[in-house]
Amino acid sequence: MLAGCGAVLVWTNPSMEDYSDYAGDQLVELATEELCEQKGLPMVLRLWIRNCPELIAAQQPVLASVAGEFTTRLNFGLGSLYTTKLDGRNLLPKMRLPSYTVTTIAGAGRFLTIQTRTDPGNVE
Repeated sequence: MLAGCGAVLVWTNPSMEDYSDYAGDQLVELATEELCEQKGLPMVLRLWIRNCPELIAAQQPVLASVAGEFTTRLNFGLGSLYTTKLDGRNLLPKMRLPSYTVTTIAGAGRFLTIQTRTDPGNVE
């Protein structure tokens, strides 16, 4: 019985591709909140961009790909630990973009983000 449960957990341990999709969805939510809802865009861009949330949602595949590139996975068989480190300064040098470190555990086909750290992105 115990071996059967372990086999099911191994079978349902999410893949890196599953995590990338999950992370892309999370980045869409974060970007929508920071750019669209908290008025993170300059006034000129807010006038030009009619539907900010829709525009960001359309970028989910790109955001998922970026998250996958900056993620390390520790696979324990029954579950996995994912650490994503997105450094805004590396993505767009000379801009004051924040850096994020996100730690997520996964198992049984589910993801649970257990820690998120943000560095505001000061340029020296």
